[in-house]
Amino acid sequence: MYTPNDAFRYLHINLPSDITRLVGMGDLEGAISQIDRMLIAPPSPEMEQRLRAEKLRLERLPLDFTLTRSQAIELVRKEWPDFTEDRFDALLADGRIDWRVIHGTPHYHRRFVESLRIYPKLAPGLKHSEKDYTYRDETLAKMRSNGSLTAFMTVRASIRANVDTAGKEVRAWLPVPASAPQQPWVEVMDATADCVGSPEDAPQRTFSWTVRDRNSFYVFYRLFHRENYVDPLTIKADPIQPDFCLEEQLPHIQFTPYLRALAARLTDGLTDPVLKAKAIYDYVTTHVEYRFQPAYILLDPIADQCARDLRGDCGMFAILFITLCRLSGIPAKWQSGLSVEPGSAGAHDWAMFYIAPHGWLWADCSYGSSAHRNGEEERRQHYFGNLDPWRMV
Repeated sequence: MYTPNDAFRYLHINLPSDITRLVGMGDLEGAISQIDRMLIAPPSPEMEQRLRAEKLRLERLPLDFTLTRSQAIELVRKEWPDFTEDRFDALLADGRIDWRVIHGTPHYHRRFVESLRIYPKLAPGLKHSEKDYTYRDETLAKMRSNGSLTAFMTVRASIRANVDTAGKEVRAWLPVPASAPQQPWVEVMDATADCVGSPEDAPQRTFSWTVRDRNSFYVFYRLFHRENYVDPLTIKADPIQPDFCLEEQLPHIQFTPYLRALAARLTDGLTDPVLKAKAIYDYVTTHVEYRFQPAYILLDPIADQCARDLRGDCGMFAILFITLCRLSGIPAKWQSGLSVEPGSAGAHDWAMFYIAPHGWLWADCSYGSSAHRNGEEERRQHYFGNLDPWRMV
């Protein structure tokens, strides 16, 4: 059955030049009108899908880039009264503020202030949440000392619609634990009535609802999670490595000329796949910086965009690492879920890579980049090959 998501498989195809120019000018209505005209008699099935994807992107764009220049500056001045237009322009020129042209005028990402908070030296007038990594560092040290660490987690995940749902059909999804090497035991204890659960081995496991007149949903579960520690640099890799998980997965895992050249440069002279993966991890964690992102529907093919812009969120970090590994002959794939700590949980993505004869290893480039930003080299090294026990896959 066709769904709009199918159109995004063609996102790597370049748009017709006229539409590209209209999008660049911020003439969203003009671009959508031109797309509608082309869809009457599309030149090919592939271009038809690409045009449908772009129309969905253009309709979504104003929801993520909501702030005009004056609104963006005023938002910062609520916390930082001395913030100047010159400083705003300097941050913009330095790539610290994401923007798009809408109706011919630059509009700024609604979460740009949250991205600025991560860098106190660049935005000293903003409130910065000082995170204490003492407990995490103690946990990672214990994991390395013991060889493994386990955790029992109980999570209540919920979602609420922010619109009036009276008389309307509502569809909702919540993530639930999937079958994964680290999660040998999962129990769903309770959930909002009328839910439909995907199987444990689904690529992305959820509970979902299609109901009327309801605006909130929850699922309550517990799981046992085990993380085993390994020092990847002690692995003696087989001379012949497996050939699975090496292919492109369009549009986002795309072997572009730039990524081919980058992968070749990073692994030049290396034959050991562990050292190749380490070189890729080191590059991603020390060169790519964290930024909150708009909805992924608005992103161009992610690995290439992340490599060119050198900024992204946890999912973009993971996809860039996966793509560079695959280009270097190292099987790699995605893993995703929640980062769960006592009292809090948040969506998070990371990567897996395979080294025979050992098997799957993990790489959390986002956490590694955070450690690099804070000068915590031991923590950065930990997340090459390993995670922590506070995960729900």
